[in-house]
Amino acid sequence: MLLFKNVYHIATMSDTRDRLCGADVLVEGNRIARIGVDLAVPDGARVIDCSSMLMIPGFVNLHHHFNQTLQRNLPATQNRKLFDWLTTLYGIWAGLSEEAVRAGTRLACAELLLTGCTMTSDQMYVFPSGVGGDLIGAEIEAATELGIRFHPTRGSMSRGRSAGGLPPDGVVQTGAEILKDSERLIERYHNPDPFAMVRIALSPCSPFSVDEELMRETAQLGRKHGVLLHTHLGETEDENDYCLREYGVRPLAFLERIGWLGEDVWLAHGVHFEDDELDLLAETRTAIAHCPTSNMRLSSGVARVPEMLRRGVRVGLGVDGSASNDTSDMLGELRNCLLVHLLAEGSDAMTAEDVVWMATRGGAQILGREEIGSIEEGKAADLVLFDMAGLGYSGALSDPLAAIVYSGFEHRVDYTVVDGQIVVEAGRLVRADEASIAADGNDASFAMLEAAGIETPWGRPRS
Repeated sequence: MLLFKNVYHIATMSDTRDRLCGADVLVEGNRIARIGVDLAVPDGARVIDCSSMLMIPGFVNLHHHFNQTLQRNLPATQNRKLFDWLTTLYGIWAGLSEEAVRAGTRLACAELLLTGCTMTSDQMYVFPSGVGGDLIGAEIEAATELGIRFHPTRGSMSRGRSAGGLPPDGVVQTGAEILKDSERLIERYHNPDPFAMVRIALSPCSPFSVDEELMRETAQLGRKHGVLLHTHLGETEDENDYCLREYGVRPLAFLERIGWLGEDVWLAHGVHFEDDELDLLAETRTAIAHCPTSNMRLSSGVARVPEMLRRGVRVGLGVDGSASNDTSDMLGELRNCLLVHLLAEGSDAMTAEDVVWMATRGGAQILGREEIGSIEEGKAADLVLFDMAGLGYSGALSDPLAAIVYSGFEHRVDYTVVDGQIVVEAGRLVRADEASIAADGNDASFAMLEAAGIETPWGRPRS
């Protein structure tokens, strides 16, 4: 048992967005058992003094590519738009291995946990020819080791360059291979029960890398097994042009035509939607994973998120792959989300609390996890605590919740609790060594770059 005593400020993210001051939170097993003032200390409970701490629900990351942590900040991709960026990286990703995937996953999950994320998805869509092993199984093992709640998605690419797609043929698979492995992953790893630590979703990469037949068959397979569906959509104008040329319609109309809209679907990015398309998203309950940092980094544009929310579109946040964001900083994603929309749409576009809601309750609802995303009795004990007594928040405590978005110069949390277990304490990982994770990531990164013939003139740092 854990008793968080006398919490300075609690932002519950409940339906009424209640805020509490000086309350206690008792965790029994993997659930929040009681919330109240001056709770008695149960026998055997660990008591944590939280008199200077802000407590919020853990963040939910809706979109990532863990393996890309090994290719961030690559000079050849620093000033490229999406299609050029992708074609540069495909040759490097052809050298992915189970060991590299494991190293990238540990690196991504470590950063997410340290910046307040307790539940994350991932889209693994590169399965190079000749690479054996279970790449998504390696991700699940690594994520489980660090203690994060995980919703991996079985990505896929079936349309190589010889068939008019963007990726080279060496990193695509046949539809039969993809569907067989998708079913294997669902049967082996998917747990539909409430409070489950691992669930599976299916996620063809994008309309420009997957053929129409596979998109249809993936949706049928996902709905047969009751798992969610995910893909990239509406990220760039180039994608619009591609879909108009290949399918005769814009990307969202293409998804509608093949039965790919609904409450069981969430789409990454959604930058380039017109008014009637936003209405269609709201009507069908199709959700958006908003990735503001990646959208800025690749000059893709600014998604109309405040307008989406006003029209009833479900929206959450994602950091996207670390080769187009260059970090897995979840709290940093919240800050960028708020600032880009204040710039693009005006000073009243959204509030810091709106952004926190999107990153907690909003993301949890999109993934079908009503037991996660708010601090209420009976809900999952997925909690994050920030010590507000430090230098970075001094002078900002007239609104402690907004302070973590507007203020602070270090995004490490003090505590991260997942499923009732402390996995970050005093700003450090509990279950893994950060130096080892960093070293393994560098080793895997240099190995992949060297195998692809990419020059690395600066060499590796000395340990």
